[in-house]
Parts: sequence; C-alpha cells; structure tokens
Amino acid sequence: MHTITDWLGSLSGPVVYAVVAALVFCEDALFVGFVLPGETAVVIGGVLASQGKVSVYWLALAVVLAAIAGDSVGYEIGHHYGPRILETRPLRRHRDRVEKAQGMIRSRGAAAVFFGRFVAFFRAMMPALAGISHMPYRRFLPFNALGGLVWGTGFTLLGYFAGSAYTKVEHQVGRAIAVFIAGAVIAALIVWHLQRRRHQRAAEQPPGSDERGKPGDD
Repeated sequence: MHTITDWLGSLSGPVVYAVVAALVFCEDALFVGFVLPGETAVVIGGVLASQGKVSVYWLALAVVLAAIAGDSVGYEIGHHYGPRILETRPLRRHRDRVEKAQGMIRSRGAAAVFFGRFVAFFRAMMPALAGISHMPYRRFLPFNALGGLVWGTGFTLLGYFAGSAYTKVEHQVGRAIAVFIAGAVIAALIVWHLQRRRHQRAAEQPPGSDERGKPGDD
C-alpha cells in the first residue's frame, strides 16, 4: 500500500486523476477488481487530495464518472456475450460467489446493482450479470448512477479525511505516535476484514457440510 501511495504521489495531478479513474473503470468493465479493488485506489487518491496534490472535488467527480461508465460497459459486455462470460477460467474459480450474485439479482432486481457496489466481488460482477439477465438498461442506469455517486464520493472523502486526520495527529503528537495510531487502525481493519471473509465463507457453505469434509461426513 505504501509503495502504491508513493508511486501515485510522484505523478502529476492530471495523471493521478487518470490512473485512479482507470482502475475504477477497469474494475467494473473488465473484472480486474479481483487483483486491485477500485476502492483501494480511490482511498489512496483521497489521501493524496488531503496532502494538496490533487483536488478532492475533481477526484470525486472523476471517480463517480468512471464508476458509472465502467458499470455501463460491464452491462453491455454481459448483455452482448451472455452466460459465456461465466465460463471463463477466472470466473469458474468463483462459481459459488457468482451464483450468490445471480441470486441477489433475482431477489432484489435493479437494487442489487446499487447494493453490490459496496462489496468488491459483486461490484466487479453485478453490471455484467445485470446485462446477462437482460435487465432493461433504463432500470439499470438509475441504480448504477446512484451507487457510483454514493460509493465514489464516500470512499474519496474517506481517504481525504483519513489523510487529514493523520496529518493533524502527526503535527500535534509527533510522527512516531501518529504512525502507531495508524498501524493500530490498519490492524483493526485487517481483523475486521478477515472476520467478514470467514463469515462469508460460512454463509456460502452448503447446508449439512462442515469444515472437516464433504456434506454429511461423520
């Protein structure tokens, strides 16, 4: 993370906007969120904005537009290529989560596009699944735009205020304590993330199965 921040920080303002927007766009349009979730790039961009290297307003606008455009491209890919997309090697490895996302589309309809934006895997897959299910684009677009607006603005501001808080703490109590506090926060976030992943795996486990073997094993 620190290396990525340093690399983005070394770029000029317009290039930072372009890189962050490209990562957000590609996550939704080309499923690269499996490698680097777009929200990571957005938060880092927000931190750079707190340091005055880019404008938080222009960054938020770039992120929101990239999110909406990326979802729209992902929708068109799903609409034109259909279920064949789900048979690609990367997605076959995530069949259970793809099926869960499809179930979310069936149960929540277009609202799944909005809610899915806040979960990394669903954010990458939901637009294509909406296209595969032949959801009308006029129903897809409002939820896509609302999700892009809330998510893009929210994570940009999260990075911005986190960076501003770090700078304030560092100025008041010194760099060493500020680094310690930041490390504690990061550790807490990691623990929370691991617990959430464990709960997700437990929820996806078929009924009657356990961690020792196949369903029904004694």
